[in-house]
Amino acid sequence: MSTTTFTLPGVTDLLQTRLAAGLEQVEETLRRRLNNDDAFISEASHHLAAAGGKRFRPLLTLLSAELGDGINDSVVAAAVGVELTHLASLYHDDVMDEAEVRRGAPSANARYDNSTAILIGDLLFGGASGIIADLGPEAVKIQAQTFMRLCSGQIRDDRPCPEGTDPADYYMGVLADKTGVLIATAARYGAMFGGCPPETVAIMREYGERVGMAFQLADDLIDVSSQADQTGKTPGTDLREGKRTLPVLHALASTDPADARLQELLRSDLSADEAGLAEALGLLRAHPAMEQARRETEAVGRGAVDALAPLPDGDAKQALIALAEGVVQRVG
Repeated sequence: MSTTTFTLPGVTDLLQTRLAAGLEQVEETLRRRLNNDDAFISEASHHLAAAGGKRFRPLLTLLSAELGDGINDSVVAAAVGVELTHLASLYHDDVMDEAEVRRGAPSANARYDNSTAILIGDLLFGGASGIIADLGPEAVKIQAQTFMRLCSGQIRDDRPCPEGTDPADYYMGVLADKTGVLIATAARYGAMFGGCPPETVAIMREYGERVGMAFQLADDLIDVSSQADQTGKTPGTDLREGKRTLPVLHALASTDPADARLQELLRSDLSADEAGLAEALGLLRAHPAMEQARRETEAVGRGAVDALAPLPDGDAKQALIALAEGVVQRVG
């Protein structure tokens, strides 16, 4: 399987070696778990994993374990369980979004069909649950709570913001559930099975949720600001799908008459309007809403770093700080 591991600048050689060895174990276990006696099911299960990915969540699980006794078989299993859960959610997301491309390759629903994509996603969720069940009842409960929040976030993301609710606040709440919770669980599992005390586990849960939100907020900005296909996702995809991300919400909230044309475009159907999409992207890139959203993304990233303050200094803590900063720095 092709992967692009999220890089951590400034990490010591010793820690980097341990993380690389752990990720190799994760990759081998993931490959084995995706295999199936039925050749078609095996191929479809491997499809999105083979397209690549940063393995951000498993990396965070392994790194969090380094705050305690380090990486062990349970930590690796938890990392695989989290990544399988993530992969499963991608199969379902692609069906809901009617996506055609994922990570530069055909999406599962485009490669096969919606029914197959949904069922493969269900199969991977089942596989993740099986792995987590071997880690004990507390891990199972966390997995169940995580899954419920993932579904809640996805449902609310697909619904209009309720009347009387601030759209930006609503969106941040959606991100906490849709993206933040699984990354929080990745960090939480790493600390738990790495032998950390409950106080450290709680810190890593908070850190992970904030990092997860910053990760998605940065992706939202990149979707607008990137000039070419840099991440396997075509720039302007969110606008084409009518998603109201943070910069879009801020632009729509503007009372400046000069923003009327941009607001008109953002409220229109851009799914098949390439000229309108290009115009909207140009106007949004130059709008103060982008800088406002960038500052808010940086604030969420700083919140993740601040959560680590009670932890003693060490290589793992410095790497976690670098990870949070690297998430935000992707947007320049």
